[in-house]
Amino acid sequence: MPSSTHNALQACIDLGSNSFHLLIAQWTPERIEIIERCSERVQLGEGIRASGAISPAAFERGLNCLKRFDELLGRYPVARYWALGTNTFRVASNAQAFIRAADQLGIHISPITGAQEAVLIYAGVLSGLPKRAARRLVIDIGGGSTEVIVGHGAAQLFTESLVIGSVAWRDSYFGQTHPTEQSLEMAMDSALADARAAFARVAPAVKAAGWDEAFAASGTIKMLASVCEAHGFGAGQVSQEALLALRGTFIKHVVSGAALAGLKERRQDLLLAGWSVLLGIMQAYSIDKITFSATALREGMLEFMMRNQQALRIMDSEDMPRFKQRD
Repeated sequence: MPSSTHNALQACIDLGSNSFHLLIAQWTPERIEIIERCSERVQLGEGIRASGAISPAAFERGLNCLKRFDELLGRYPVARYWALGTNTFRVASNAQAFIRAADQLGIHISPITGAQEAVLIYAGVLSGLPKRAARRLVIDIGGGSTEVIVGHGAAQLFTESLVIGSVAWRDSYFGQTHPTEQSLEMAMDSALADARAAFARVAPAVKAAGWDEAFAASGTIKMLASVCEAHGFGAGQVSQEALLALRGTFIKHVVSGAALAGLKERRQDLLLAGWSVLLGIMQAYSIDKITFSATALREGMLEFMMRNQQALRIMDSEDMPRFKQRD
């Protein structure tokens, strides 16, 4: 990137199937300084697994969020922004209609492929880790897709994007209005088995790439790590042992509606789906413990915008989402 862009404010907008995120930042010597961050739980991908389209309610929630993001962008001298749409924009039949409506609001959205998303997620996770030669397995569980990456330093050895996520799994397995403990036991068994089978399809490639340590990003792992810590299983990590031990506690929480230590109310509808997807990954790839990463896609976007020239060459191998100049 030209050096003149380093001193200007840059913004990135991560449009996930569950949440929309905005980061405003600037380049300072040796690091990226975050000026403003904002996240809203939009659930754009709600019900999309069944209908194939963004619902009218989700469509409206998404546009209302983008209006607020545009207002926030207007308060800062942002030179350039990048708005990327993930899985919902890849699969929804009316994704282009949403993109056109967003254009009318002044937000230009570029849909990205699963491979491009994985490249940026890996860069974002790497930006928050110590620089060493370890091989890292990186997992990002989104609302509609999960990215799996194995890397060695800055190089990605294996990348895959699978159409399985916490919102999709909730809609498919945990939509009961008045669940019982028995019905949830059965739903969790099915959700876990199907998640494990989906991730197992690429398990040979993950094993062949080889990894020394495993990291997971996104709200799902953050939620589960918080709950595990609150129940005495240690901070910043999730283990298979913890997830299996807490299964009954999670079921009782959902049935009773009582508070659960470590769980934010706005995330509780994704608890069982998140448990199923994460444990399915860990069982498929023989991961005993996985470490939470606070950085992911949006931090990778900033890295790419401001200093990652190598990523530019990688991303250029596919249709490149374009930056949008801020008027």
